[in-house]
Formats: sequence, structure tokens, C-alpha cells
Amino acid sequence: MYTREALLEMVREAKLTRNLTWGEIAQHVGVPEIHCTSALLGQGTLQLHQAERALELLGLPAEAAHTLTVPPYRGGVSMPPTDPVLYRLYEIILVYGPAFKEILHEKFGDGIMSAIDFEMHVDREPDPRGDRVRVTMSGKYLPYRTF
Repeated sequence: MYTREALLEMVREAKLTRNLTWGEIAQHVGVPEIHCTSALLGQGTLQLHQAERALELLGLPAEAAHTLTVPPYRGGVSMPPTDPVLYRLYEIILVYGPAFKEILHEKFGDGIMSAIDFEMHVDREPDPRGDRVRVTMSGKYLPYRTF
């Protein structure tokens, strides 16, 4: 049995050695880039046939596929995060989170945006003043229930 931690290191090394992008891996596996990347980094799951395809492309042992199908303990990032990229996302929530919450309630009512029934895309947006990062998130609205 392979641990998620051991498999994560194997995935990173194989990706680098084979000069693959996360997008190429996701396309081969047949799932969205953010989902595939998250699963291979230990924060999500793949179906067995998807895990097998990923490991095949990466040249990793087929026996490790089961590890990628088991629901993980999610969210192992320390708070506040120390990685600059993650810290900036955290900062966005700190600065714009209250405004997002107010606008969401104003437009939808008392509820939340699902992080389970959720999609996210990260794209490069060319700009003559310096390329921009476009993050698109789409989550199902879940109203709080009165009981």
C-alpha cells in the first residue's frame, strides 16, 4: 500500500522527469485540470480507472491506484499559509470575503456556495502590461434550511 505522502512525491518527480503539465495529465485522465491536480496532490479522489490512467502516464506502479480512490483528509495547509501564492488567495478572502458574503446574501438569500458541487478554472489572460491570472469559480448555491 502506498501512502498519499509517498505517492505525492512520486507524482511530482514523475511529472518533472516526463516533462508533463497538469493539463496534459488531466486531459489524458479525462477530468478537469483542477480536479486532477488536486487529487494527485492528495486533496481529492479519482475513480479507479482514472487513477490507473494517471499512474500509467506517469510511469508509476499500478498498485498505487487504489490510494487515489480513498477519500483523503483535506485542507492540510497551515493557517495562515506561508507559501506566497497560497497566502495571496488567503489575503483575497480576508480583504474581499466580507463583501463577497454580503453580495451573495443580497443576490441569493441566506445560504452558501458549495465547495463540493464546485468547479474552478485557472487561466492565463494575456495583457500588454503583464499577463493576468483568471480564476473562475462556480459553486452550487445551497440555501440554509428552516426547520
